Amino acid sequence: MKLRTKRCKKYWSSLLRNLVRSGYRLFTGFLSLQCYAFLIMPGVLQVAYYYYFSSQVRRDIVFGDQPRNKLDIYLPENDGKNNGPRPVIAFITGGAWVIGYKAWGSLLGRHLSNTDIIVACIDYRNYPKATIAEMVQDASRGISFVCNNISEYGGDPNRIYLMGQSAGAHIAACALVDQAIKESDPTQSTTWSVSQIKSYFGLSGGYNLFNLANHLNTRGPYKSLFYRIMGGEESLSKYSPEIIVQDPNNMNAVSILPPVVLFHGTADYSIPADCSKTFVDALQRVGAKADLMLYEGKTHTDVFVQDPMRGDDKLFDDLVTIIHAGDEEALAKQSRAPSRRRLVPEFMLKLASKISPF
Repeated sequence: MKLRTKRCKKYWSSLLRNLVRSGYRLFTGFLSLQCYAFLIMPGVLQVAYYYYFSSQVRRDIVFGDQPRNKLDIYLPENDGKNNGPRPVIAFITGGAWVIGYKAWGSLLGRHLSNTDIIVACIDYRNYPKATIAEMVQDASRGISFVCNNISEYGGDPNRIYLMGQSAGAHIAACALVDQAIKESDPTQSTTWSVSQIKSYFGLSGGYNLFNLANHLNTRGPYKSLFYRIMGGEESLSKYSPEIIVQDPNNMNAVSILPPVVLFHGTADYSIPADCSKTFVDALQRVGAKADLMLYEGKTHTDVFVQDPMRGDDKLFDDLVTIIHAGDEEALAKQSRAPSRRRLVPEFMLKLASKISPF
């Protein structure tokens, strides 16, 4: 009886400590988010104005019959020249699988559309309305729409680049690998082809859910919530691209994957750069073409938010160089383009980087 009472006290003491710790993290995380949002607000307002009022943005294009099966398309300015079909980025935004939204890609769309690149930002259902299976399904439907309809918007269906950021990088990678597996099975019918994807770009993503779950458990979301988002602990291997590509049964699928380029900041503590490194290593071991580009000292939000807002966007330059490789006219036009305008004062961006909860 005494032993049982002692165990009971230990259990409730541990539970209380976890609740207090969770409440403290929730409070400090919420406070950090509010401060972070306030500091980048000058840039957010300018991008929001562009998103809602620019004639270059086609918003809320429906691609499926599920809630949030919509996408936005960012078109280059019409310079009066017949430039022919433009290259396209099909982009899946991040948001911890909980707050992802297509408008989060508006800063990327704003910048890249000024370099003759069309950007299509694909929305998807979030948890708790959906688990990872539905998110990947939504992303695949959006990619299918882009592959089959982008020519109507001036895009080149043979030059489509699939890209995702953070949780969106994971979702996009899952959709791509799943599509390759389907195509390697002659009994499966598909609505788009991996061959239409010139490259996959993953920014600050995690591709091994077992490793990611252990890391996130120290920062949030805790494992119990993470498992629910992924549809149960038993689903982790099914939605871990790093594990899937190493399965000998999937070698045919791996052989048709497009080149993979992963981008990651070395100071990213939300999803460590090692998550990209181990995925690249796994891909290279099985014969796939994969490269890793690291940004020294950059955090999870620096590369995607703060740097573009300061007008010094290394990721932007790297994407343009890769996509326009071999197109001397496009690269020359980019080199002559004026410097990108700063959207937020530097001191505010530096402070935002320090207090960012991501």
